[in-house]
Amino acid sequence: FLRRMSRLIKMGVCTAKIAMLHEEEGFDPDAILVGTGMGCLEDTEKFLKDIYENEEEISSPTQFMQSTHNTVASQIAIMLGCKNYNFTYVHRGFSFESALFDAMLQFSEGEGKKMNILLGALDEITETYLDVTKKLKFWKPNDAGEGLQLSGAWDHVQAGEGAAFFVLSNEKNSRTHAEMKGVEMIYRPDDTTFISGRIDDFLQRHGLTKADLDVVVLGRNGNPAIDKEFDALQNSYFKDIPQASFKHLCGEYKTASSFAFWLGSQIVKRQEVPEVVKFSPFSVNKIKHLLIYNNYSNLNHSLVLLSHVE
Repeated sequence: FLRRMSRLIKMGVCTAKIAMLHEEEGFDPDAILVGTGMGCLEDTEKFLKDIYENEEEISSPTQFMQSTHNTVASQIAIMLGCKNYNFTYVHRGFSFESALFDAMLQFSEGEGKKMNILLGALDEITETYLDVTKKLKFWKPNDAGEGLQLSGAWDHVQAGEGAAFFVLSNEKNSRTHAEMKGVEMIYRPDDTTFISGRIDDFLQRHGLTKADLDVVVLGRNGNPAIDKEFDALQNSYFKDIPQASFKHLCGEYKTASSFAFWLGSQIVKRQEVPEVVKFSPFSVNKIKHLLIYNNYSNLNHSLVLLSHVE
């Protein structure tokens, strides 16, 4: 079963299995929702290369079946025998957030009924993708050192990839890490004043103000053109709020916000912020509300609010 899987499919299936480790035997989620910016890119490249080399005559069906964007969600459903709602979102920098928003809609429609949703996101780096984007000078040069520096800035971004899966429930249980209050997507905002206003509106809808935030997790990626937005907000709107960052750990990719979602839930659950993610030294006594603010390519800005569950 695993032998025929590509690297990304293995990453997704194994991560999903880890997320479900403590679920009851026969776990059957009410929905499987996955976000991916690029899908199974390696299999897509193999399939297209095979078509080209065989002059469009003969091609392996396996590569075609594994090249579709919903392959991972399908493999998980087959593994679980799950025939419920299954959807994969491919919305560039909003892919994970779109899946997260759909999860909230499912819970809203199923109000009064206990529901469990398997939510995930994944993206991979391939040699072809890396070569093309390097020529566009999108990534950090190889001689710039290992990883990103929180206190400095690179002229280019550190390439990243990853897979993350979560079991969401509309009822609290012994394994609950945090409450997901809401998600907001902002496409091509005019300026930081507009962003600040949207954050205020977002918090107000959930009965909060900026003063209620205990930690903000920011998606700085080392590109000065992107990080100038964060600089402006960090020095004004978020000035009095403890700030953390995460892309120096996972790199930049279209669904990197899923890594931040995992990091944020761990911070809220454990009630401590790892030193490695702190943008500057700080200490907090209790973490009730945590805001994740991500920015992908200065186009896709997103907010996710996590709260502590007593």
